[in-house]
Amino acid sequence: MKAKSIGLIGVGVVAGFAASLQLTALAQRGGDLQPLPLVELRQFADVYGLIKTDYVEPVDDKQLLSQAITGMVAALDPHSAYLDKKSYREMQESMQGRFVGLGIEVAMENGYVKIITPIEGSPAFRAGIKPGDVITRIDNAPVRGMSLDDAIKRMRGEPKSKVVLTIARKGDDQPWVLPLSREEIRVQSVKSRMVEPGYAWLRISQFQENTVPDMVKQVNALYAQDPKLKGLVLDLRNDPGGLLPGAIGVSAAFLPGDKKIVSTVGQLPDSNQVFYARREFYGARASGDPLAKLPAALKTVPVIVLVNGGSASASEIVAGALQDYKRATILGSQTFGKGSVQTLRPLSADTAVKLTTARYFTPNGRAIQAKGIVPDVMVDETADGDGLNSLRVRESDLVKHLANGSDKDAKPAAPAIKTPDAMDAEQAARSAAARDRKPLDFGSKDDFQLQQALNRFKGLPVKLSAAEPRAEKTEPAALARPDAKPAEIKGERK
Repeated sequence: MKAKSIGLIGVGVVAGFAASLQLTALAQRGGDLQPLPLVELRQFADVYGLIKTDYVEPVDDKQLLSQAITGMVAALDPHSAYLDKKSYREMQESMQGRFVGLGIEVAMENGYVKIITPIEGSPAFRAGIKPGDVITRIDNAPVRGMSLDDAIKRMRGEPKSKVVLTIARKGDDQPWVLPLSREEIRVQSVKSRMVEPGYAWLRISQFQENTVPDMVKQVNALYAQDPKLKGLVLDLRNDPGGLLPGAIGVSAAFLPGDKKIVSTVGQLPDSNQVFYARREFYGARASGDPLAKLPAALKTVPVIVLVNGGSASASEIVAGALQDYKRATILGSQTFGKGSVQTLRPLSADTAVKLTTARYFTPNGRAIQAKGIVPDVMVDETADGDGLNSLRVRESDLVKHLANGSDKDAKPAAPAIKTPDAMDAEQAARSAAARDRKPLDFGSKDDFQLQQALNRFKGLPVKLSAAEPRAEKTEPAALARPDAKPAEIKGERK
């Protein structure tokens, strides 16, 4: 039986968490399996038996096996995970843009939980948590030694319940203790406004089930205010990803015809797919084509896409597609670099494994993984430097991250152990400035990158960044970028 699937993408795991997977039924592939390693399986059984007989206190069989699965999957890469009943339910909630938590995207680094970015308007955002902050304790329990899944579970809870985080920040001599109240986080996927006569701002903060129809409503509202737009800024900064159909639909809104948006390459034949700007890939649940209601002028209006180190996965797919077709100018700083596909394999009615199964490639065949999208115009986040962007953790910083898969000649770099103490004076100065800076109101008059985008539209000088793009930090796997197109996906997307 060939399973239907739903494409989803995102970054990291969120303590209110951005979905990052493809949902499929678990197919039986007994004929494809290699012979089981009997010696290693005997060792596993021996260790299991020793724990049952010799450990200081009895251990429940289900708990022991669940922990074994958790450790086995988590050791693969930062995005593969075993989902127990609670995690599975929370993931399904997050796909709809709502969850209960603190509103932070996190990843594990050197045994600690590191903040990728806080979600706008969340408890973490309002409390001043910044990208690059490190969580060392949760309710006074040391994070070091916990799995990322365990840390996330501790930060989740009921609405209005309390949790206390201990935060270490570069440039601070001592960690600081931050009490927070959990809330139901509802992420508004699409926002827009006219920033100046003739110039519109359209922001996508996360790709959700309703992103495409919501975008259509917002765009139509903008054109109702000004039918002769001179330029549109598509803001994907701090967008951690979300659902793949949303990324395809947003890309298709600006591109002519049925252009290829993204392809995936993996070990299994079903992992080799091509996604086009067609309704079947972005609007399968809609009664009609949601993009049919867009004004025709959207296909030709000048577009600038804003990105930064918090732009990941789905947002990188959109930026990469519009960049490859030269449909938009990409402005800002290098993106996160999360270019891998996670597939959800259900194990039971309420448990599953989230497994990395493929890499994403832009229409021109560029691998996004561990590199990201390099802007056409590099612009810092603030007028006085890159601020938080220099402190952000990226995919290439994550331990055991998947290699890029196409840069065969890249050389490995020595891994850097990043702690608050291992930092030069320049980093400390940037950290102090970022710590004291108020959270940016995207789309406001104080939004430096937005103002530079407007300058670009008008032919005025743009203040460029002196920063160089970052390369992948580990030696890529022996994978060549495919010369031929992967097989076109078959079946309906939901």
